[in-house]
Amino acid sequence: MISAEEALNRLRKGNKRFVSDSSVFNKISHKSRHHSLTEDQDPFAIILGCSDSRAPSEIIFDQGLGDLFVIRVAGNIVAPSQIGSIEFAVEKFGTRLVVVMGHSRCGAILATLEGLGQPLEGQSRSLRSIVDRIRPSLISLDIDQDPETLLQQAVHANIHSSVHQLQHESNILKNLVKKGNLLVLGAEYSLETGIVNFFD
Repeated sequence: MISAEEALNRLRKGNKRFVSDSSVFNKISHKSRHHSLTEDQDPFAIILGCSDSRAPSEIIFDQGLGDLFVIRVAGNIVAPSQIGSIEFAVEKFGTRLVVVMGHSRCGAILATLEGLGQPLEGQSRSLRSIVDRIRPSLISLDIDQDPETLLQQAVHANIHSSVHQLQHESNILKNLVKKGNLLVLGAEYSLETGIVNFFD
């Protein structure tokens, strides 16, 4: 398995190809690769991303079948099923990089901001379960500022919160991070430019 640093470098290079419209993987046949993956897989990175149809990780990072272990959920939230999925991939495949990738203008974040201070009776319980996981990361924000700035800050706060949860709420992940065998970091995909900015 490749190192976290090498995996991160591959993601950066793939995103540059995507942004420059010089993608490799969407121009080749996946048939031969498909057959080679029927028995096993060896993803070099795990991506916890948003379900937004405009933010598909494999395309944004210009990767092919079997390269990424992708978990998508509205608002790139962390819940037990996401933690379990990441633990599975880390233990089963030895993947050393986890990226929590949010994106600009996230609808789940916007819905949470719009719902702050409002009664929750009208929301479905299932939708509320997503909003309730985002809400704590936004409480410290100044909601009276410019809406665009607020949304951007909220997206960043939510990404940082998800990274923190993955680093501290799973003993498996926490121990691997502590030993230097796993890197968990955040990133934001810009819908406007196509560029993924990785956070330190």
